[in-house]
Amino acid sequence: MNRADAHHHRRREDVTVTELVGGVEKRELYLVPPDTGWADRYSSHAARIRNALGDTALVVEHIGSTAVPGLAAKPIIDIVVAVHDITAEEEYLDPLLACGYVLRVREPGHRLLRTEARDVHLHILEDADSAVDDYLLLRDHLRVDQADRHLYESTKRDLMTREWADMNAYADAKTGVIEEIKARARSRRGAHTDPSSKESRPDQE
Repeated sequence: MNRADAHHHRRREDVTVTELVGGVEKRELYLVPPDTGWADRYSSHAARIRNALGDTALVVEHIGSTAVPGLAAKPIIDIVVAVHDITAEEEYLDPLLACGYVLRVREPGHRLLRTEARDVHLHILEDADSAVDDYLLLRDHLRVDQADRHLYESTKRDLMTREWADMNAYADAKTGVIEEIKARARSRRGAHTDPSSKESRPDQE
């Protein structure tokens, strides 16, 4: 995962190793048909997050397969939340824990929280981290490109026929096709962007 600019001011030193709270989990992986209710579930959690964090949440966006209409997905709502300083956990972690989310991963530049039911994942990143834009780039491209949407879904279906130690191993296996799709998305975006103008992020949902 790309990390924020090394010169980004932080309150303290970030962690240097990955902490997997609760250890490795072997979970059943499966896809379900697209569900129009996913957008409403995202909206409900987005409101909860914004209410808990206020101005600390610089970006709150629905990402991942459940954010793409027509795409089969694991029934997990993925949300990216961008903050100014990942090390200032008191500003975002404590409020999110207080409203029911649970810390799952603490790693350099990234925190992952989820619901106790494990059906909503919050990816906390710094707003300077290019991964935020990458998530939105992939989502927006899959929303409009049927061929890549089909490629992504078929790849996931193929990977799910295999055995995985945990969801992180499965996620890593998707990296190749995701990078391939993002390369096409960047090419498309570049073709529709005036080189003299600064690229802007999509509006928040």
